[in-house]
Amino acid sequence: MSTQTAAAPQYSAAQERALKLFVVLTRASNALHRKLNERIDLHDLTLTEFGILEALYHKGPLLLGDVQRKILLSSGGVTYTVDRLAEKGLVERRECASDRRARYAALTPKGEALISEIFPSHADQITDLMSVLSSKEQGELVDLLKRLGLSAASE
Repeated sequence: MSTQTAAAPQYSAAQERALKLFVVLTRASNALHRKLNERIDLHDLTLTEFGILEALYHKGPLLLGDVQRKILLSSGGVTYTVDRLAEKGLVERRECASDRRARYAALTPKGEALISEIFPSHADQITDLMSVLSSKEQGELVDLLKRLGLSAASE
């Protein structure tokens, strides 16, 4: 019986660097999301539900399409998540006066009370998680990641 193993593929230095960066970036993002999700779970919310509440908290009522673009969900995902938030009494749908097909999502008083209670500690947690980097490093990383994201989005 032959136990030949395939030779490991050879990558250029640029490919090795890019692959390593992608893995490190993904792992860092996943670790941050896991940490943030622990606290959000305590309020019986998913990270996506929290994202919608946070967007409505800071931007006010939004058309569902605008919610979709803010939190990067499919239109079906937004509809489903807004429906779940409505069932929990945190969000309501409102008609759009200028377009009968369009709907707004808006916080209910209960939703406003919840997000205004939990967002400050969420912001503090993010600040703590990012404090491993200096303010200069945080600014540089924002610029670098923005450049990376804009480049990927334009291709």
